[in-house]
Amino acid sequence: MPTSSAVIGLDIGGTNLKALAFAADGQILAEQTTPTNDDGSESWRILARDLTLSLLERHGPETPVAIAAPGLPSKDGLSILSMPGRLKGLEGLNWQKWLGLKSPVPVLNDARAALLGETWLGAAKGCSNVVLLTLGTGVGGAAMVDGRLLHGHLGRAGHLGHLSLNPDGPKDIVNTPGSLEDAIGDHTLPRRSSGKFHSTRELVAAMRSGDQDAARVWKESLHALGVAICGFVNLFDPELIVLGGGIADADQELFKLLECALDEYEWRPAGSKVRLVKAALGPRFNYLQTTRYAVAHSRLSFPLRRNCRHRRSSGKAGSKGSRLVFKNHSRRTDGSCLWFRSFADYGGRDVASLRVLSWIQSDRGIISHFS
Repeated sequence: MPTSSAVIGLDIGGTNLKALAFAADGQILAEQTTPTNDDGSESWRILARDLTLSLLERHGPETPVAIAAPGLPSKDGLSILSMPGRLKGLEGLNWQKWLGLKSPVPVLNDARAALLGETWLGAAKGCSNVVLLTLGTGVGGAAMVDGRLLHGHLGRAGHLGHLSLNPDGPKDIVNTPGSLEDAIGDHTLPRRSSGKFHSTRELVAAMRSGDQDAARVWKESLHALGVAICGFVNLFDPELIVLGGGIADADQELFKLLECALDEYEWRPAGSKVRLVKAALGPRFNYLQTTRYAVAHSRLSFPLRRNCRHRRSSGKAGSKGSRLVFKNHSRRTDGSCLWFRSFADYGGRDVASLRVLSWIQSDRGIISHFS
C-alpha cells in the first residue's frame, strides 16, 4: 500500500511531456515540462522517465503514477496497444517496468481524460451528450452519449481525427485517406503551407499581421474542421462540442470561422443549434483525472470483475447511505470498506464525483454499469 499522499500524472504529448504531482484534494504540489523531441527515435522515453523519476524522488517511490497518452490503451490498461506513426516505442511500453516501480502504472487515452474533466467541472459540466476534440500536433477526440463514455470493441471509438474528409487524399498514420488530423494538425502544417509555417501559433500570428498565405491556409483548415464537426453532430447528436489543445488557443480566429461553417452545414431540426465551446480546464485537469485513476488503481488490492450493482440502503438514489457495491468484492483484502468513502457513500454534489470515478475505472474494465 502506498504511503505517499501525493499522486503523479504524466502526459505524453507530441509537443511536450508534462508531469504533475497532486495532493489528494487536487492541489498541485509540483509541475515539470520538457519538449518531447519526437525525432523518430525512442529518446523521448528517456526524457519521460527522467521527468517522472524526479517527482518520485521528491514524493517517495511508493507514490501512485498514471499515464495519459494518445492511442489505444491495451485491454489490461497498462500500455498503449496502438499508436502508429509517432512516438516510436510507445506501443507496448510497460511503464511499471520502464520506471522500475513496484506497483502497476495504469495508462489512459489522453482525450478521454480531458472529456471526463470537462463534463465533471469544466465547459461541459452537467451535460450527457458531448464531443471533445483536442487540436494540436494531431487531432484527438472522445465522445459521450447519454452519459456514457464511448470505448468500442477495441477502444477506437472517439478517435475522431481519423475521420476521412477526402477519399482520394493521402493516407494518414492509421491508413485513413484524407483525414481530419492531416487537414488541421500541426504535424502537416509545413506541407500545407509549402514550408512557410511550422506551428499554428506561428500561422495565426502571421494571419493577424495580414499575411495572405497564412489567411488562406487557416481558412482551408477551418473549413475542413467545420465540415467534420457537422458530421460528428449527425453521428453523436451532442448538445455541445468542446475544443481543446493548442490550436484552440487561437480563440476568436478559430471560433468565428467555425461558427460560420456550422451556420452553413449543420443540420438543425426545429432550429436547434449545437454549442461550440473552448475547453475550460486546460491540460492540468487532465493530469488530475489521470492521477485520480492512479489512486484508484493503487488502492485496490486486487482487480475487480465486471460485476457490480448500485445498492440503495435508504431513500432514493443519491440520498445518504447510497453505496456502490461490487458483488463479492466490496472490501479490500485487509477487510476495510471500499477505499474512497466520499465516492462509496455519497449525497448531493458527490454524485458527479462518483460518476467520474466509475467512468475512469471502467476504462480498465473495473466498473461496467452505474445507475
